[in-house]
Amino acid sequence: MTSGPAGEPGAPRWVDLHTHSTASDGALPPAGVIASAHAAGLAAIALTDHDTLDGVAAARTAGEGLGVRVITGVELSAMLGDHEMHILGLHLATTVELERELRSFRATRHSRAEQIVASLNALGVPVTMDAVLSHAGGGAVGRPHVARAIIAGGWVHSQREAFDRYLGAGRPANVAKHHLTVAEAIRLVHEAGGVAVLAHPGQDGSRARIEPLAALGLDGIEVRHPSHSAEDIARLMALADHFHLVPSGGSDWHGSMEGPRTLGVMKVPYAWMEQQAERATRYATPTMLAGSHGAE
Repeated sequence: MTSGPAGEPGAPRWVDLHTHSTASDGALPPAGVIASAHAAGLAAIALTDHDTLDGVAAARTAGEGLGVRVITGVELSAMLGDHEMHILGLHLATTVELERELRSFRATRHSRAEQIVASLNALGVPVTMDAVLSHAGGGAVGRPHVARAIIAGGWVHSQREAFDRYLGAGRPANVAKHHLTVAEAIRLVHEAGGVAVLAHPGQDGSRARIEPLAALGLDGIEVRHPSHSAEDIARLMALADHFHLVPSGGSDWHGSMEGPRTLGVMKVPYAWMEQQAERATRYATPTMLAGSHGAE
């Protein structure tokens, strides 16, 4: 597929393989994310909302109209022992079974939000579940939506204050989140015909951390991310080469219009996306591809 505004002959083509919409905790609806990607000159984008695929269909429709290739993706929270990490599922070929699993998972997120609201009420913060859900906009609900609700109610002034006072780890309204194991997350991605990529490992992306993940079937590492230093990027690229993993990258975009998390700022090469698509052929069966209706 052509790259749209970045597709002039000889021009480099950039992609962004980590973005969020209002289907989870992003600021713009899926079509708005694609319009922003087009304005940024991106050839392709992966929509990777947290624990949901609900925004993908609208994103793909918008991408077809603007000439932006849309990769079907998701970001899964997972645990390896007592360590939380995020796994990006990219180039998903079929989503039916994964969506079924994620619906069940989102139900636990809703229950968790209710417990957080009850804890806040007990602490004298009279926020309501309806207020929280209004900020989720029908998408998967999480702590950022609770934070927005208590900011809107005037009980805190910023996301940072909300997490520092109430919602962060060890704070009085924090409720533990149900997690998949990393092995389960990788299995779900592979069963959907996609590649499993470790998101934003940063300084924690050591050989000792990557080796057991590779043994579990990890396919790639998010090398380029706004939280990564130049040293992190070089180290993670070397680890990807060592363990025969594909590189990935993205802005982890939630809607920021300036600063290091601006859409497309990471300059991720189109070739990385192509390497991932080739790797995904290990998992995507002909039956999956025949019934994918454009998912990738």
